[in-house]
Amino acid sequence: MDDYYPNLSPIRTGLACKCPRCGGGKLFSGYLTVRETCEVCGLDLRGHDSGDGPAVFIIFILGFLVVPMALWVEMTYVPPLWLHAVVWGPVIIGLTLVLLRPLKGIMVALQYRHRSTSEQD
Repeated sequence: MDDYYPNLSPIRTGLACKCPRCGGGKLFSGYLTVRETCEVCGLDLRGHDSGDGPAVFIIFILGFLVVPMALWVEMTYVPPLWLHAVVWGPVIIGLTLVLLRPLKGIMVALQYRHRSTSEQD
């Protein structure tokens, strides 16, 4: 008996960190560790690996957001360099930690959608 699974949006399931097939099970067993299988539908998730994709996207996104803000702060207030390090270091680390998991979820969901693993379900 084949179960029917609706065609879910990889962006929506990825951002929610849910199973890309059923949308119900958790995608991660740790902060960035993809589960072996979905606890709801049984999808084998072992072959899904996002590699360095999420990190590259985070570099581009944060570069696009933080660099103009840092330049604006520099031109407007002219703070000392140590203040830039104190302010922008935690901002970059915090935003990286916030964005990394959802972007990895999106990459895994896109891999599932486009069947880039060797094992089909």
